[in-house]
Amino acid sequence: MIRSFTALSALTLVLLLASHSLRAGSQQTVAPSSPTDAASVTVQQDVPYLLVNGTQLHLDVYRPSNQGTAIRPAIVLIHGGAWTSFDKSTMRGMGELLARDGFVAFAVDYRLFHGVENRWPAQLDDVQSAVRWVRANASKYGVNPDRIGAFGHSAGAQLAALLGMEDTRDNSNPALAKYSSKVQAVVDVSGPTDLTTQHDADYVAFVTSFLGADYKKHPEVWRDASPVFHVSKGDAPILILHGTRDGDVPISQAEEFSKKLEAAGVPVSFIKVDDGHLFQTPGGHKQLALQTLAFLNRYLVLPQ
Repeated sequence: MIRSFTALSALTLVLLLASHSLRAGSQQTVAPSSPTDAASVTVQQDVPYLLVNGTQLHLDVYRPSNQGTAIRPAIVLIHGGAWTSFDKSTMRGMGELLARDGFVAFAVDYRLFHGVENRWPAQLDDVQSAVRWVRANASKYGVNPDRIGAFGHSAGAQLAALLGMEDTRDNSNPALAKYSSKVQAVVDVSGPTDLTTQHDADYVAFVTSFLGADYKKHPEVWRDASPVFHVSKGDAPILILHGTRDGDVPISQAEEFSKKLEAAGVPVSFIKVDDGHLFQTPGGHKQLALQTLAFLNRYLVLPQ
């Protein structure tokens, strides 16, 4: 499971391919504040959104080039990597795909766990701050602050799910104090939603260090980091996409999560895909793209 979370750089290629399959013949280039697929997407890279403990965090913005003065829904994109590796660049493919479909996408960095630095819940605090920053800057980027979604893959999906379930944990930043961090729709791709179910020795050692708590002594800390234990009726609608051949994050976690959401009356769509953790097959990555766009359009674009 730990190994799988660090095998995510291929997701960029997966989503770029998905984007091409939907927009045949397009060409893509990425540069700061310059057109990408000139007719459709503009990218602004490395926008600072939070200074925390001396670390400056950045995000990349993907916008429809023809946006003009139109107000669009926003999607916060959260990369995976076991909370220890990779960065916002792995969300480039999805950012471009969403911008082509009319969304404004924000791919965010967050503090990574190394040794004893940046233990949980630093990552949750950062992505919650990112959502609040988007709301604070909604007019600048032409975003509807009441229509914000989150998309995450693997470890990023765990964070995205919590954005749809919990409001701000740390409200100490006065500049963002009046803005909510809760999103209105979530896409969970290959996400670990119950950290208490795995008992491999290496996994237990890693999560114990990451959370700063031994499960036997403090099981409540492990549950608090697990979306499945946060389910309630007021959660945001959620799309769960999980590979039936995912050997890294067991699909049983997605099944458990879906059942609890459904029992609580939360709108949930659970799609089992004949693929592995990274959705690398042509059918798998196309299904990922199409299901994501359909879901986000349903809950963030169509009249509610």
